[in-house]
Amino acid sequence: MKINHALAVALSALSAGLLISCVKPADESKAPDVDSQKVAQDSATSASATEGAGDTIAQITAVDISADTEQTYLTHVANDIVIPAYADVAKQSDALHDLAQKHCQQAPVSGEELQALRDQWLVLAQAWASAEMINFGPATASMSNLYINYYPDERGLVHSGVAELIASNPTLSPEQLANESAIVQGVPGLEEALYANDSLDASQCAYVISASSALSTRLKDIEKNWQQNSTELLAIDKTAESDQGLNQWFNSLLSLVETMKSNAIEQPLGLTGKAKGHVPAATAGQSRAIINAKLATLNTALTDPVLTAILGSNNENNVADSLSTALADTTTLLAQMPEDLTTADTATQQKLLDHLTTITRLIKRQLIPTLGIRVGFNSTDGD
Repeated sequence: MKINHALAVALSALSAGLLISCVKPADESKAPDVDSQKVAQDSATSASATEGAGDTIAQITAVDISADTEQTYLTHVANDIVIPAYADVAKQSDALHDLAQKHCQQAPVSGEELQALRDQWLVLAQAWASAEMINFGPATASMSNLYINYYPDERGLVHSGVAELIASNPTLSPEQLANESAIVQGVPGLEEALYANDSLDASQCAYVISASSALSTRLKDIEKNWQQNSTELLAIDKTAESDQGLNQWFNSLLSLVETMKSNAIEQPLGLTGKAKGHVPAATAGQSRAIINAKLATLNTALTDPVLTAILGSNNENNVADSLSTALADTTTLLAQMPEDLTTADTATQQKLLDHLTTITRLIKRQLIPTLGIRVGFNSTDGD
């Protein structure tokens, strides 16, 4: 199946709330225009009264971060957090591809072999859930993030799109798939093929092999771009003039919480209105694993020793401890919930949403002001 590009792109834009180009993503080997990624570069005032995680008012005193300290921290973020995140998801996609080639030598594939493919898919999906914390740079500039994870799929386009593609092209190659719509590619497409069927026939095997290969290529291009252009992407060389890098990084982490709250929990569970879309990994019934991966990523980034040392330079602020406690409480609650969050009782679902709101407020109203930066204009949360 070759989905009509104009129609597919229009549907993609409607479902994701984004405008997708009718052509393939831009070449990820080129560094995107840094100016187009700026997020509120103005520094916040050194001392401001801002609302805390609850209803009380907390006096926030911004820490004094030297240009050298900021440069060191951002270099650490690039080398020890961002690049490894993309490297890991590319590695897991390669592992799925190798496993598919092994098990698909003779179709149909079912039983333990199919379960092994599903298990590796989940590892891959969790790895990408972690990498989604990087909400700027080559992945988003080229819109490859949609080709990697077309979500939220509010109209169920992946389900029908993947089935039609497999039926119309039973010997699909990675090169052919790369020219298809975002709807039939990436992590959700693989989920659909692996979990919607009790066994994989030869055409479904060809799809899994091609989709994992095309995904690996896309991810490796993004990783390579970061390796070559991290200085520009995080404005590491501009710390003496602006806080652009800090703004991009922390607003990206804030965006991760906000979009997770809205698209993955609040809307699909219908907690504040009519249910819209579906939880992540709905076909696999593994929404908890995806949310947990995102929480683990936030915990790694926000309790990072290098960041904690910067925040600890001002003993008046306890934001690091507050964030650590809030993240631990949320992780504990999530561990007590079922693998499929849609089967949890409404009260527990609401409690999870409330916990994430607390984390959002701590980032917005304590962490960001403490760092002397500002919440980006693209903030979507209405906490």
